[in-house]
Amino acid sequence: MVKFQSVKGMNDIAPEQCIVWQYMEQICRTVLHNYHFQEIRFPIVENSNLFKRSVGAGTDIVEKEMFTFEDKLNGDSLTLRPEGTASCVRACINLGLLHHQQQKLWYVGPMFRHERPQKGRYRQFHQLGVEHFGVVTPDADIELLALCDRLWRQLDIKSIVRLEINCLGSYEERAAYRHELVTFYESQAEKLDEDSQRRLHKNPLRILDSKNAEMIALNKQAPKLLDHLGEDSKNHFAKLCEGLKRLGISFIVNPCLVRGIDYYNMTVFEWITNELGAQGTICAGGRYDGLVEQLGGQPCPAIGFAMGFERIELLLKNKLTLAQSADIYLVLVGETAEFVGVTVAEKIRDALPGLRLQMNVGGGSFKSQFKRADKSGATYALVLGDDEVAADKITVKYLREDKPQVMMTIDEVVKLYCARSQI
Repeated sequence: MVKFQSVKGMNDIAPEQCIVWQYMEQICRTVLHNYHFQEIRFPIVENSNLFKRSVGAGTDIVEKEMFTFEDKLNGDSLTLRPEGTASCVRACINLGLLHHQQQKLWYVGPMFRHERPQKGRYRQFHQLGVEHFGVVTPDADIELLALCDRLWRQLDIKSIVRLEINCLGSYEERAAYRHELVTFYESQAEKLDEDSQRRLHKNPLRILDSKNAEMIALNKQAPKLLDHLGEDSKNHFAKLCEGLKRLGISFIVNPCLVRGIDYYNMTVFEWITNELGAQGTICAGGRYDGLVEQLGGQPCPAIGFAMGFERIELLLKNKLTLAQSADIYLVLVGETAEFVGVTVAEKIRDALPGLRLQMNVGGGSFKSQFKRADKSGATYALVLGDDEVAADKITVKYLREDKPQVMMTIDEVVKLYCARSQI
């Protein structure tokens, strides 16, 4: 018999993991609501040229990581989205959301990159993306980083993450810097590793982000982008830094932080932890003021970020003890009880919408049902047998306390649970 496995790097999410994911999602939704961001949804499949044009033809994402296939209907090249910003911009242009408007949007869902799976780095992974369109001033940058900081505090991981920031300047400033950087690396060609040689003329700024120890040492000698910024870029970055200090948000200026996507300009940032080894970036983003126009819209400044749920889950799994147990287990003894049991369970659920009630299904002896009740983690077992049906009542048995069982009406059971849940 063939036993099928999931595709390598595309993982199942078990029920106990889903509880952690729901916890993360609920906190994110609450914080985003506090900052008046609205949800947007768009497809997971896009025209391949959308990413080639936005992310950059010379990036690792486009060159090596995209899941691309041919549409059998018309021969178009389609790609499973490797990131969300380009799709969000495309959707906003199509929906007419950006012309002379501010938009504060968020989205969540799977992304896909064809790369070697490892801890915290998968072929199908899940991101929350946040995008703010229509504001060019640094107050939008500051608010977005304050939002991130609030998320980490709400998730109780603030103490194990750090913020690194940099300024890439305008596209014109970066182009001039790129020329000087290439000249420097060409003069050091014999010291470049294979990846750096490949990137030298396609995406030289990514060499600054190398994790190779020898390249890190060489990069310390390379020209610094911050030394090549114009006054407007310097002022923008200075106001960003001052705003973060005013909020008490600690940060490190990392002159080698460039991000791996071509559309970024001005502010770039990463939130990093030392708890996950090489995959330590849990959230990253920056400003992309030219992307909307590049993809066919009217000029519109923007800034955004994406955070990875798989990596944050790894930080949370040792911190969270989330309730997985039932609140009440309904034991049904006899054919009559089994017949009316669903009706009783639905009445209780109607009266207590937040209750986790597990009704016994599939029959079983009184003893076996109580074993299931105990395993469910429930506080109470409600026993419905012939005597209870005849009396229009139900027996309440305490599973976690040494108290005698008692027969009650359904209304009394509801009152009992309400009183206990408020203690």
